[in-house]
Amino acid sequence: MPLTDTAVRHAKPKDKPFKMADMLGLYILVLPSGGKHWKMKYRFDGHEKKLSFGQYPRVSLREARRQRDEARDSLSKGVDPAYEKQRERLRAKVLAENTFTAIKKEYCNKRRRDGDKAWAPATAVRCEYLLSLLDNSIGKMPVHLIEPIDVLAAVRKIEAKGKLESARRTLQLAGAVFRYAVATARLKSDPTRDLRGALINPTVTHYGAITNAKEVGALLRAIDGYQSQTMTNWALRLAPHVFVRPGELRTAQWEEFDLEARVWTIPAEKMKMRKPHHVPLSRQSLAILEEIRSITGPWSYLFPSLRSRKRPMSDNTLNAALRRMGYASNEMTAHGFRAMASTLLNESCKWSYDAIERALAHGDNNKVRAAYHRGAHWDERVAMAQWWSDYLDELRSDVGRENEASLPNSMGFRPQIEESNVISHSFGWRRSRGRRYV
Repeated sequence: MPLTDTAVRHAKPKDKPFKMADMLGLYILVLPSGGKHWKMKYRFDGHEKKLSFGQYPRVSLREARRQRDEARDSLSKGVDPAYEKQRERLRAKVLAENTFTAIKKEYCNKRRRDGDKAWAPATAVRCEYLLSLLDNSIGKMPVHLIEPIDVLAAVRKIEAKGKLESARRTLQLAGAVFRYAVATARLKSDPTRDLRGALINPTVTHYGAITNAKEVGALLRAIDGYQSQTMTNWALRLAPHVFVRPGELRTAQWEEFDLEARVWTIPAEKMKMRKPHHVPLSRQSLAILEEIRSITGPWSYLFPSLRSRKRPMSDNTLNAALRRMGYASNEMTAHGFRAMASTLLNESCKWSYDAIERALAHGDNNKVRAAYHRGAHWDERVAMAQWWSDYLDELRSDVGRENEASLPNSMGFRPQIEESNVISHSFGWRRSRGRRYV
């Protein structure tokens, strides 16, 4: 006879365990302690086996019969229900261990070692910090349980503090972590996919940069008169001549320099585009480097930390020095030396756009053109480096440059000049009346 819930509920324990049978292999085992456990007996591959469904009353009679029917469906398909249940248990355990924080760490470790696309050390630190802002909200949640509203609520906490760019970037990074979970078969879809437009767009601000020739001269004189740590002075003096990114400058090591060949080779792992970059050195740059080497010796970093020669100077050292010199962050930054060089080199009309872009180590936005245009414009860049340093010396001494367009450039050719209302340079299109190189 089939069991009833009343019969199961009133079953009394005995000195030994005993069974109360239901139907189709289902029964309940009553233990001397009073515990009642649902089980099913079946045969698979000629062997008798048992399957447990849980304890009564947490698992009711109706639920036990439902699980029995599912097990019989598996048997009809030739699948051992005990094996299937074990696999589901392992899957649930794995999913529970795959929290957002666990997958985030795995993803960040991958990106640090991701070949040509690997994060630079500074980028890795920044991205890992932003992702850590989600630890208290969704960090301990298994990724397959995270809904779009959970992610949105987490990043809006960052947005509410006025950190609009951090909130936007954190959402992007969270999406990358979720897509990595999808790619590694631990998630079906990215929950951030439909959250585009949910956050407030931050106002785009550019690095402060001085691009007026007269003001550049004043800045160079201010650097010459700046009294601070010697390393900071040298870095500020060299920065305008080489116009590399601040991180590339402060982490420069002597082994990267060939002073006889007059070239600085920055290794790929330090570059934003993950390609080695060669910087031609002018006479002025070489003089500064020789001065540094005479004091520090040709080993380790050019600009080491005050605490240890094994570490480079802080990433905020040059910006802090500019602030002490009286330049606000919207006026001049360490990164602004690049915009300065880009603007004035383009406006000089002496150098090709490609040579200037190569000197700035910019990638070509046109992927097809980039695939075929591989020339480094080295000879032109060498001449341009010397012309630029000479021009900086003139600006420093406040010497005017009259009739500039009529003078041949230092490579021995004169550019063709035509009137235009647009001047192109690497930081966008600048409206003005002027000339452009053709």
